[in-house]
Amino acid sequence: MRNLWIFVSRYNAFFLFIIFFLIGIYLTVKNNSYQRSVTLNSSNEIVGTAYERLNIFKRYLNLGMVNDSLAAENAKLRTNLLALTTVDTAKDVKIVDTITNQQYTYLAAKVVKNSVTLRNNIMTINKGSLDGIKNGMAVIAPQRGIVGLIRDVSEHLATIQSLLHKDTRISVTLKKNHALGSLVWGEGNFDIKKAFIKEVPNHIKMYVGDSVVTSGYGSFPAGIFVGKVIKPNVATNDNFLSGELNLATDFSTLQYVYVIKDKRAEEQKALESLVKPNE
Repeated sequence: MRNLWIFVSRYNAFFLFIIFFLIGIYLTVKNNSYQRSVTLNSSNEIVGTAYERLNIFKRYLNLGMVNDSLAAENAKLRTNLLALTTVDTAKDVKIVDTITNQQYTYLAAKVVKNSVTLRNNIMTINKGSLDGIKNGMAVIAPQRGIVGLIRDVSEHLATIQSLLHKDTRISVTLKKNHALGSLVWGEGNFDIKKAFIKEVPNHIKMYVGDSVVTSGYGSFPAGIFVGKVIKPNVATNDNFLSGELNLATDFSTLQYVYVIKDKRAEEQKALESLVKPNE
């Protein structure tokens, strides 16, 4: 305390100057309308700028929550859109399913771990068995493109066997002529932006720019865009053709994915299990 008094007494002239200066500013602003208006406008501008910066900072902190809500909303919209566009050609009607009984629904999930540099890439999402996730479910990208298949599931998490995996094979088709093929990755090339469509009948002609979509044979619904052919009609030794394509999915930037729930998957597996291999 003694040192404080010594400090104040030593610099008392400076402190008196500050006090009288502030009093002078106060009296000037209070007794002159022009100075008062200028001061108020300046203070409002400073406060407004401070609040604007604070709001920007708050919005930045809430980006994660906003992204989660947008992903969930997009999944709901995808489900609704799928219900409105499903067509049963046998009955020749435009809408055959409702939101309640349609075959496919979408669940948004956040990617919590992802690898793209390995031969066998696996990613982890923040949804699990408590959310209805099961082994073998299809996973697609938010905009367009496919991601992979659900592999292992715990209560709150699940792993995805990425398309960028040597054991991943997905049934696809050329959109223009419905020719079937198998989508594989890493055939001598580990480019995460490219894959191969194989086992295409050799009488089919592929062209640069041809669209490749899912065939509907397997976990993926039919018609999901996969990519475009960039190197067609590569001959193989088994009387089939192969083609290289650019993938629609950018695996290096995935933050959210959609898991596709097929309500008829268990029924289909049970029915197909009744067929003996030699029949």
